Parts: sequence; C-alpha cells; structure tokens
Amino acid sequence: MNLLTDDIKVLLKKLAIPASVGTLFQTLYNVVDTFFAGKVSPEALSALSKSFPIYFIIIGTCIGVTVASTSLIANSIGESDERKTLNYFTHSVYYGIIVAIIIAFIGLTYADDIFDLMVTTPEVKSLGLEYTNIIFSGSVVFILVVCLNSLLHAEGDTKTYRNLLILSFFLNIILNPILIFGFMFIPAMGVKGIAVATILSQFISLLIIFIKIINNKRVKQLSLNYFKPKFLYFKNLFFQSVPITVSISASSFAFTIVIIYVGNFGEYAVAGYGAGERFVHVMLLPVLGLNTAIVSIIGQNFGAKNYERIKEAYFTAIKYGVSIMIVSGFIVYIIADIIIGLFSSNLDVINSGKQYLKIQTFAFPAYTIFFMCNGFFIGLKKAEYAMVSNIIRNFAIPVIVYYIAVKMTVSLNTFFWLWSLSNITYSALILLFVIFFIKNKLDKSGAVVQP
Repeated sequence: MNLLTDDIKVLLKKLAIPASVGTLFQTLYNVVDTFFAGKVSPEALSALSKSFPIYFIIIGTCIGVTVASTSLIANSIGESDERKTLNYFTHSVYYGIIVAIIIAFIGLTYADDIFDLMVTTPEVKSLGLEYTNIIFSGSVVFILVVCLNSLLHAEGDTKTYRNLLILSFFLNIILNPILIFGFMFIPAMGVKGIAVATILSQFISLLIIFIKIINNKRVKQLSLNYFKPKFLYFKNLFFQSVPITVSISASSFAFTIVIIYVGNFGEYAVAGYGAGERFVHVMLLPVLGLNTAIVSIIGQNFGAKNYERIKEAYFTAIKYGVSIMIVSGFIVYIIADIIIGLFSSNLDVINSGKQYLKIQTFAFPAYTIFFMCNGFFIGLKKAEYAMVSNIIRNFAIPVIVYYIAVKMTVSLNTFFWLWSLSNITYSALILLFVIFFIKNKLDKSGAVVQP
C-alpha cells in the first residue's frame, strides 16, 4: 500500500474499513460496559454515564498522543526521513508515559469534584468513583497501546489495531459478568468489576502490540541514539498533541454541560441520555474510520507536497461519510426505542434515550463534516486549527445552548433540539472555512518546525 501514489478511493476503503471495524469493537466495548451496568441497577447505569466525561480525559489524551504521533511520523515517512521517523516513534513512547502520569494524578484528585458538579446523588457518586479510580490508576496502559500503534497507523497498517480492539471486545464480554457478579472463587465486584475488566483487556492488548512492534522492520533499525531524549522532538509532539487533546477533551465538557441540564429531569433521564450517547458513538464509526484514513493519507502527501491528492482525499471522505450517515440516521430514527430498551427496561430511561437518539439522527451528516475538517488540519500539522474548532463546538456552543435552555426553561426534548441544531449550523460554517483554506492557503501552508 502506497499512500503517495495509490488510488485515493481504494486507499480510503483499505484504511477506513479496518479502522472503522476496530473502532466499532472499541465502541461496542463501551456499550457492553453500559449494558452490564444497566443489569446492576439504573443507578449504576447513571453512574457510568456520569463517569464518561471523566473517563473521556483518558480517551482525549490517548487520541491526542496517537494522532499527533501518527501525523508527525507519517510526514517524516513522506519526506523519506528515517531518522526523524524513528526519533518521533521513541519520543512518542516517552511522551505518552509522562502524560499518563499527569492524567492519573488529575483524575484521581479531581474526579470527586466533577461528580459534584453534575449534581449527583451520594449512591451514584460512590459507584462512579469506584469505576474512575481504577481506570485512572491504569491509564498508562491505555496510552502505551496507542503510542506503540502510532507507527503502524503512519505506515498505513490499521488492521493490527483493529484486531486488538476485536480481541479486547470479546475479552470484555467474558470478564465483565465474571468480575461484576462473581464466579467460583472470584468475588462479585459490582461496578469495580467493569473497570478491572477494562484494565485487564487493555494490558493483554499492550503485550500483543509490543510483540508486533519489536518485529517491525523500522523498529529493528533502532540504535541507542534514538532512545536519548531530544528536546525538539518532545516540543513538536507537545505542540501537535496538546491542541488535539484539548479538542477531544472538550467533548467531555460538552457532555458534562448536557448532563447538568438533563440532570434536572432526574437520574433516570441521565441514564437514558448516557445510553443514547454511547449508541451515537457506534453510528459515528464509519466517520471515525475515514478520519483515521485521511490523517495518514494527508499526512504523507503533505510531506511530499502532493496538494491535489490532499484535496481529493478530503472531498472523497466527505462524500462517503455524509452518504453513510444519512442512511444510518434513517435506520436509527425508526428503531430508537428498541435500541435504548437493550440497556434498561425502565420506561423513564427508555423515553429519555429515545428522544435524544431520534433528534440526534438529524445531525449525523454534520458530525461527518466536523470530524473530516479536524482530520484535514491534523494531517497538515495544523492541529491548532482543529483545537480552535473544537473549543468553539465543545466549549462555546454548549455554554450558549445551556444558557438559552435555562433562560427559557425549555423541556428536555427542546434542549436536545437546540443541541442538535447548533451542531448542524456550526458544521456548515466550518466546512465553508475549509473550502476557503483549500482554495487560498493549502499550497502556502507551513509546517511545524522540525528537528
């Protein structure tokens, strides 16, 4: 597979499909957690829903580190610079470990306050902390997996990570009921069991990807010099990853704002919204796969200054993504109540989740545009553009929507409509900006300073 010369449509399929399948199982992984939490109690389901913004700190950090590493390594490969390629790989591992330690400290220290911010009952808060404390304690495992995988993604190998995610999914299905409800000599852990299952399955993934990496032909060229810390590589990783991490983590803020308002209608309304949001992530899988694909394709072609292929990759991905999401949205709208019913039999939970899902289907194409725009700028090593875009969408817009909702004391249904329409409007504006950038600035776009 050659990202610089092969047909763009073929490349998108070869890269996006494995990435989408992998992300499907990663998302189903979270859906399984949600499913089993619902079997424990509606309160446990609410606890997991409210834990998601906190857990998303790890997810955002992992995405920031891996996308930044993938982008910089892919650009180095496009420039045919093996020295930079290997230095970025080793330094991304160092960088990931440092970041994991910081994230663990933040999560373990401030999770309690975040639960209080979301106006949580003592029972739900206690269950939520049982889950998040274990997850943050094992955060280094999550980050090391994606750091090692960044080299594979930059080379165009999305199948290895896909296979790991599939394996993790099935391990999670096996481990969750055993650790939650107990089996033979294993005691019942309740919500703690969900977190322990996650850490165990991720650790097994780490062992497997480590074996894959040490057999990589590029990694075999590593010498002691590549393991000596070099400031400039850390600097570039920092300035490329922080905007992405802030961008992705901003989604946690948006999620929290929505939960704060939904919380006014009770813990069961929160549980329904949480279940619905997890399923929205399932529907976004093709888009996330395309996003992974264009970061690698645009990254290498930007390094090689193939500007026409960058344009083709972006607009083809938009076309594919929007088409898929229109069809997906139609199907989800019809069966929304059945979907939420899989997670809980409580009528209040089902009603809240069903409302949210149906309204969100109208924004599915807009999410495609938003994610493709982010992938476009990240591939160009313009992560600061993606950061600004995400700050507007996930900080400014939620605050505005929340303010309007509180001021007008709107119903839950109306609030969901405000959130959906705001995303549609913003995605249309960001698409216009990308089109302007392509026409006027693409071939003049400067890269980050390289060592």
